[in-house]
Amino acid sequence: MKKFDKLLVRSFIGPFFITFFITLFIFVMQFLWKYIDDLVGKGLEWTIILKLLFFASASFVPMVIPLAVLLSSIMTLGKFAEQYELVAVKTSGISLLQFMRGLIGTVLLISIGTFLFANHVLPVANLKFGSLLYDIRKQKPALNIKEGIFYKGIEGYSIWVGDKGPDNQTIYDILVYDHTGDQGNNHVLIADRGKMYTSGDERYLILRLFKGRQYREMVKKGSKQEEYEHVTTVFEKWEKFFDLSEFNLSRTKEGLFKDHYEMLNLGQLEAALDTLAMEKEQKKEELEKNLTSFFHFYKVDMDSVIQANDVRQATQPAWNADSGTFIKRFAPGSRRGLMKRALSFARNTKSYIKVAARDMRHNNRLTVRHKNEWHRKFTLSVACLVLFFIGAPMGAIIRKGGIGMPLLMAILFFVVYHVFTMSGEKMAEEQALSPFVGMWLATLVLLPISIFLTYKATLDSQLFNLEWYYDVVRRLFGRKSNDDQQENPRQ
Repeated sequence: MKKFDKLLVRSFIGPFFITFFITLFIFVMQFLWKYIDDLVGKGLEWTIILKLLFFASASFVPMVIPLAVLLSSIMTLGKFAEQYELVAVKTSGISLLQFMRGLIGTVLLISIGTFLFANHVLPVANLKFGSLLYDIRKQKPALNIKEGIFYKGIEGYSIWVGDKGPDNQTIYDILVYDHTGDQGNNHVLIADRGKMYTSGDERYLILRLFKGRQYREMVKKGSKQEEYEHVTTVFEKWEKFFDLSEFNLSRTKEGLFKDHYEMLNLGQLEAALDTLAMEKEQKKEELEKNLTSFFHFYKVDMDSVIQANDVRQATQPAWNADSGTFIKRFAPGSRRGLMKRALSFARNTKSYIKVAARDMRHNNRLTVRHKNEWHRKFTLSVACLVLFFIGAPMGAIIRKGGIGMPLLMAILFFVVYHVFTMSGEKMAEEQALSPFVGMWLATLVLLPISIFLTYKATLDSQLFNLEWYYDVVRRLFGRKSNDDQQENPRQ
């Protein structure tokens, strides 16, 4: 039996890793096309791009592993069933679950590894990926001054070059607008020829112009018109150093992103949930405390008010809100002021309640997302087991190895798993479902299917055997045609 276990595990590991790396490569390429606009044209080193792809690939691992488990289990059991090795095992008195015990242990180790990865490795990878992507998006495009187009990448300057020499340094027909004075186009340089190159340490861009003119408008002081509106300077050589430090990738401290729910492990998520619960209770207490300042009757001794009201009721008619007798108890000159004050209190109360409600909704959304992330640590590992008990019985039933039918069935069930996972998470975020039900929705849907398929596989069911259905249809129509021949024999 141990020999069968080793053979089965070896047959499973190969397709598992092949499927894992191919699927991971597809997801990484999809990510690359999604963020290609943020990467191209910024002069990033290839090491930075590789580092970004490496951190991004870590976020795809939890999605890739369940698919790899599903497809490799279908292929492995389908291959054994197609070669009638499962039949030989069952005839020797070994059940399907006993035959798969080595494979079950392997998938259990994969599930535990998935949980450890999601809890310890994935938060760190998400933190580094998020901070690096943020810095890349802030990065300015690389310095690239093209012919016939104004270049505005250097802050405070607009540079226009008519033509470039073969050495890519000599430039002709140069026009430079200096906006550093924040007064419009009052400072212009024109030159017929020049050179543009970077310093040896690539910290500065050196722009050296020859035989040009400089136009500068004079700043007017007061309303009196000055005698000269602008100054023209003719120069033989003009040189300017531009600082290129703003084109270098500057790294933001990762601590600014570490409190995001996707970058926390189980212990940190539980601490964050406790903090959110305390903040919610604190906001409720502050709301109740601040609202009492708008209702002065809360500060009055209500027993004395009731006694005074009983005395007044003996001599005056009872207050009726519709009749307006309450406001008539006050002097005519003070009624308008009292109504304005009451209206102001009502408006302030409404405004404060709106702000408090918005804060409560934000707190609830954060709480739900933290709970979703907490449950995700477990749902990924459990999904590996559930999809395995779908894939392995499926392979034993369809009795097909290779890529064709197993790949089709794996894609079908993985799409079902992914759709229910995304739908449950979205409904949990919208608070239509609890975080527990939303995050475990896919597992709750697929678990009965896995139990049903495992039961059918142990009974050698022909559930997904297309040839069995063809035989049934052939026999049915064949018997019907024979009955027709018996009813209408040839003369």
